[in-house]
Amino acid sequence: MNNTSFTFKLHGWIGVILICIVELCTAFQSNLFIAYKISVWATPLCWVGYVMLLDAIIYKLKGNSLLCNRRREFYVQMPLSIAFWLLFELYNLHMKNWEYHGLPQNNIELCIGMGLAFAMIMPGIFQTTELLETLRIFDNYIIAKLHVTNRIIYGSIVLGFFFIMAPLLVSSDYACYLFGLVWTGYVMIFEPIVYCSKGNSLLKDLETGKLSRIISLFIAGYLCGFFWEFWNYWSPSKWIYTAPFMKDIKIFEMPVAGFLGFGPFAWEYFCFYEFCKLVRKRTTVS
Repeated sequence: MNNTSFTFKLHGWIGVILICIVELCTAFQSNLFIAYKISVWATPLCWVGYVMLLDAIIYKLKGNSLLCNRRREFYVQMPLSIAFWLLFELYNLHMKNWEYHGLPQNNIELCIGMGLAFAMIMPGIFQTTELLETLRIFDNYIIAKLHVTNRIIYGSIVLGFFFIMAPLLVSSDYACYLFGLVWTGYVMIFEPIVYCSKGNSLLKDLETGKLSRIISLFIAGYLCGFFWEFWNYWSPSKWIYTAPFMKDIKIFEMPVAGFLGFGPFAWEYFCFYEFCKLVRKRTTVS
């Protein structure tokens, strides 16, 4: 880690203040109408604050961050984050693993709130990952180098395609048990394609035996998952899980079985983002 100390940016303090205000409003939502109205937006507002805070910490540690130096990436990540999450929402129409309660009745407010919440998923995961990598916590984790063969490439894509299609080919009564396939299937499809296209691939990390980024993404998924569920739990506008596994053993609103999916979920967002970067690059060249 760079020993040089950089400035802690103003937007980091704004992020802290924003989170604190929302938490106070959530605590007093039953006593004050304005506090209730703000607490309805708890998840998107806290995630904006979280991204701003982490960005300032990352800049403080290494003098380079998403919001300070790579803002164009941030603007690209937000719509991609929404698009990818909406894909999962389409799955949920059939699988019925979660539902939303207490949403704003005004459609404009609803779209802005949900859009902002969905837009912060990718930056939140990637910022958390970047912080873990900046701290170099997992730099010493190495494994034997993986020899990536055509069998691995094509086998992964075929199996991944089966994973993402299987929940859609059975009735809702059975599909609700198959959410684990959705949270892993897209990794198995996108990752080999990115690897074969010479993109920024996790398989390349395995080829060199380096696990730092893979573990950082995995842990970032669980850290973000914890905060998502924490802020969701106290908000009057929230999601409730209806997945059939371990309903009574929960982390806030999330059954433990579902919480295990946050790690692969972070890999999935990373692979999707790198795949989209390749598509954009090919389109630009053409």
